[in-house]
Amino acid sequence: MTVYVFDGTMDGLLTAVFDAFALKEQPEQLLSTGDMLPLFCDHSYQVTADEEKAQRVWTGLEKRLSHEAMKLISVSWLSELKELNTPLFLYICKVFRQPVGAPSIERDFTDPHVLEVTNIARRVLHEQLRMKQFIRFQKAKDGTYLGVVSPDHNVLPIVIDHFRDRFNDQPWLIYDAGRHYGYYYSGTGSPIRITFKDETAVPFDLSNGKLDADVLSSDDQLMQDLWRTYFKAICIKERMNPRKQLNDMPRRYWKYMTENG
Repeated sequence: MTVYVFDGTMDGLLTAVFDAFALKEQPEQLLSTGDMLPLFCDHSYQVTADEEKAQRVWTGLEKRLSHEAMKLISVSWLSELKELNTPLFLYICKVFRQPVGAPSIERDFTDPHVLEVTNIARRVLHEQLRMKQFIRFQKAKDGTYLGVVSPDHNVLPIVIDHFRDRFNDQPWLIYDAGRHYGYYYSGTGSPIRITFKDETAVPFDLSNGKLDADVLSSDDQLMQDLWRTYFKAICIKERMNPRKQLNDMPRRYWKYMTENG
């Protein structure tokens, strides 16, 4: 068994594809640095990420795959799942092994690697939809709206345009507490990616997304209190269905919800 080992980056994965063809090899697995090698590994090769090689592979993919397939590949990578590495690597290798003029394999769901990459991309897109539905904003005294999230997958890059279009006349910050970065929008231009050097000094609680009382707008505090009162008032205890509630809104989102305060 031949195994390639890479640095866990997209450039590294694409470089692995380039090297596999240059070396005329077909590895069975692509592992991240630090992963345990399989018991029956005969040969392992350490891939050194190379931006130029990666770009050549990506350009080649753009010539062979549809825009939709390229998007699914990009989206699947946002899953951050280690189990994606080998299927995505082998999927891309198969694309380049297709004869010129042959039908694209991108919709061949009998192929386990195409199916796995597509299913993972769909999971990420589902998470993206939930982020659009479940983000709760709080208004600070300076007029900035804060939303804190901690999604399973790294979906902020693909939800930011939605919030820029929907709230394009007001400043906001959406922060991923699990990945320690966010996007800030000033009310004009494009959202910018930000990080905090010292998260202990931020004016909000990373565990539940709540703004500190001294920076929370008094109007927003009033609205939160009114919303919680309304939420409790419309709840009919006899018709509560906890199982359906969990299906519609998984428990991991609850800590950032206003109605959970």
